[in-house]
Amino acid sequence: MSNIIFLVDGQSFYASIEKAAHPEYYNKPVAVGDPSRRSGIILAACPLAKSRGVTTAQRVGEALALCPDLVVIRPRMQRYITISLLITQIFESVTDQVEPYSIDEQFLDVTGSISLCGSADEIAQWIQWQVKLSTGVWSRVGMGPTKILAKMATDNFAKKRQDGIFKLGFENMERDLWPLPIHQMFMVGSRMTKHFRHMGLNTIGDIARLELGQFKQMMRREFRKQSDIQSEYYWQIANGKDSSPVVSSIRGALKSISHGKALRSSLYGRLEDIEVVLLELVIEVCRRARRHGYQGRGVSVGAVETDGEKTFSFSRQMTLHQPTSLTHEVAQAARKLFMDHWNGLPVSRLHISLTQLSDDRIDQLTLFEDRNAAYAVERATDRIKERYGSDAIIRASSLVEAGVARERAGQIGGHFK
Repeated sequence: MSNIIFLVDGQSFYASIEKAAHPEYYNKPVAVGDPSRRSGIILAACPLAKSRGVTTAQRVGEALALCPDLVVIRPRMQRYITISLLITQIFESVTDQVEPYSIDEQFLDVTGSISLCGSADEIAQWIQWQVKLSTGVWSRVGMGPTKILAKMATDNFAKKRQDGIFKLGFENMERDLWPLPIHQMFMVGSRMTKHFRHMGLNTIGDIARLELGQFKQMMRREFRKQSDIQSEYYWQIANGKDSSPVVSSIRGALKSISHGKALRSSLYGRLEDIEVVLLELVIEVCRRARRHGYQGRGVSVGAVETDGEKTFSFSRQMTLHQPTSLTHEVAQAARKLFMDHWNGLPVSRLHISLTQLSDDRIDQLTLFEDRNAAYAVERATDRIKERYGSDAIIRASSLVEAGVARERAGQIGGHFK
C-alpha cells in the first residue's frame, strides 16, 4: 500500500474506562447511563452486557429488564475526554499525523513510521497494548491506503476479530468488502439503504461494479432530481477512493460560534421562561467568542415548537450595525428575532449562533457608550468562571425554576462531567 492509514477505535469506550476504574466489576455486565433515570438511555455497554442483550441507545429500564444484574454507572464526560487526550499522546509517539474522528476513534497516518517503528502489524499491536496498559481500553485497528477503507476495515472486520486488527486494501476489497450488505457501507443509513434496495443495489459491490455514469443515471431516476454529487460520493466510497489526508489539527478558522439546548416543552410554554434560557445561551456564546478572540455581526436564532402532536421550527438571522461579543447587545438582537418569529407554542429546543466573525482587537469607537468598560466587566467575569467554574457567577434570572445554567455547569455535551 502506498499509504498506510489506521482508524483506531476504543472498544466500548466509556464502559471500558469505568470497568478499569472499578476492578470489582471485572466479571459483571457494566453500562454507562444515568441510574436514577430509567427512561434515560445507555451511552455505552461492555461486551459482557452486550452479550446479555444490552445495546447502546437502549432505555435504562429496558436494559435492566433484559439484564437484572447490570451495573449502570453515571457518565463522567470530563474523565472520558481526558483519557481520549491521553490516547492521542500515545498515538503521537508513533506519528505526528493523528486526526481525532470522535472521542473514541482517531485516524493515524503511519506511512513514515514504518522504517522506524516496524511493520504496520507491529505498530498496531504496540498501540493496542500501550493503550490497554495505560487506560484499560482495548483498541481495534483498521488499516487501509485511504481513510475510507481504514474506517470500513475497523467497523466491518477489526471489531469482529479476536486480535482486533484487519487490513483492507484495493487488493482484497473485492473479496472482503464488496459482498457485504449495502447498509454496512460507510455513511449509508436506514433511509439510503431503502433507496439502494429499491434500485436493486443490495451489496457494496453492486455499486462498486457499476460505471459511474450508469450509477448517476440510476440515482437521478430514484430521486427525480440532480444527484450527481451524491452519486459520485457513494460510488467513490464503494470503491475505497478517498483523497483526503490525515490532518493533525481538527480545527480550522472558526466561521460561527453557537450554543443550543434541548428543553422539555411542557415546561417552556411561557415567554418569561423561554427568555431565561435564551439569555443563558447568549451568555455562553459571547463567552466562547471572547475566549477565542472573536466578535460577530451576524446573530441567528433557531427554535423548535410543538403543540403536542406536530412540531414547527424556524431559524432566522439579522446583521448588527457593528461586530460585538457583548452579552447585552447580542441578547437584544436574539430576543427581537425570537419574538418576531415565535408562534406562541411551547418550545422544545433553542439555538443561538454568532456569525460574520472578526478579530475582537479591532473595535469601532462610539460617542454614546463606553464599550471598553463593558468589555472589561465581561472579561473579568470570564476569568472568574474559567478559574472557579461557569456557575461561579450567574445572572439572577438563572436562579428561577426555568434556568438551566447551574445544571449545565455540571455537564459536558448534556452529560455529567
